[in-house]
Amino acid sequence: MASLIRHIACCIDDSPASEVALGYTRELVAATGARFTLVHAGPFPLLVDEVNGRAVVRREDLNAAARAWLERRASDEPGAAGAFVQGVAGPALCEWAADAGVDLLVTGGGNGRLRGLLLGSVSRHLVDHAPCPVLVVRRPQTRPAPRAAAEDAEDLIP
Repeated sequence: MASLIRHIACCIDDSPASEVALGYTRELVAATGARFTLVHAGPFPLLVDEVNGRAVVRREDLNAAARAWLERRASDEPGAAGAFVQGVAGPALCEWAADAGVDLLVTGGGNGRLRGLLLGSVSRHLVDHAPCPVLVVRRPQTRPAPRAAAEDAEDLIP
């Protein structure tokens, strides 16, 4: 029987959660033999190029830098292709996944409540709207090692 997963895409940016998602993607690609694409959504398309008539950051420069970064990342992954999409990340990634025939979309999640509140959650949008299954990989939380009950009791003794 042929695998249902023939094309896996990993949404990648420079976040720690994205790196964890990439690790899962590598293992899934190895297990399924699927085609592998790293996809990156470029800068928000409504970026202001000028403030008071003075150029701040040119959208074209940001896109060129993002494409170059993606090409470097894809070249580090054996067998991976790179795909750059421009637009608001959630909708742009969903549209690309439909056009590219992606069977599984892997993304990081949990980049922070404030960021998600202000910018919206890309992973949430993908889960709700992607044309294929979505695996949201949350980065491991680092927590202090639990203390022994005896240590807690010592803290209470004057």
